[in-house]
Amino acid sequence: MKVALLQYPIVWADKEANIRLTEERLATLAGYADVALLPEMFSTGFCTQRPDLAEPIDGETMRRLQVCADAYHLAVVGSFICVDGGRLYNRAFFLRPQESPIFVDKRHLYAHGGEADFFTAGQVGKDDKVITYRGVRFRLLVCYDLRFPVWSRMQAGREFDILLVMANWPSIRIQYWDVLVPARAVENQSYIAAVNPVGDDGLGLHYNGHSVAYDSRLQPIAHFADDEEGIRIADFDMQKLWHYRDSLPLWKDADEFVLRGE
Repeated sequence: MKVALLQYPIVWADKEANIRLTEERLATLAGYADVALLPEMFSTGFCTQRPDLAEPIDGETMRRLQVCADAYHLAVVGSFICVDGGRLYNRAFFLRPQESPIFVDKRHLYAHGGEADFFTAGQVGKDDKVITYRGVRFRLLVCYDLRFPVWSRMQAGREFDILLVMANWPSIRIQYWDVLVPARAVENQSYIAAVNPVGDDGLGLHYNGHSVAYDSRLQPIAHFADDEEGIRIADFDMQKLWHYRDSLPLWKDADEFVLRGE
């Protein structure tokens, strides 16, 4: 399973520019990747208090990305500002070629950044779904979700193979990102791919990337230098992962629990 990590600046609050640039980048991946992973709120940047930037799930942003998924035969994954039933969501998407899209909402909203006043949080039992694509099982985490291990914990009957993380994680807190990303892979005996942008946003925050993909033994199989722009492809060996889990199923010794919440 080949996952492309796209690490680029996001043009602040300019959907047309961001979508157009993303379309151009996705075109280069035809025949080279199974999944293209974009950062959180790829089309706007981390804009809160901007309801004018919201779109429904059948709006222009999703339509244009679905065209790319269909044309280039790859899944496109990221998040955007979504309006649904009069509420706003930081909504992650998994757009599969020639299939219906799958959506999950960010569960943990970053109150310090105003997100909790702007968006509605994702729901237990709905937004922690496992997505199967080309025989591989995925879970999606959106930025702040990364800090909460129970939310992403694998359990019997809900196994996944690859965690996909999309984020807007500023450089002033990047040391936590660097620890949390591999931690989620270790505790779940899973692969992980995590994408973060570079550049400066409209609030004066700087992003230095550190997008990375790890195998379950904490070997980086794709990574970027500080502030580097570009695309890296993580080639995940699924047979190797499944053999590792079968021979040493550590994740099965975890404590059982039940998630509760709206």
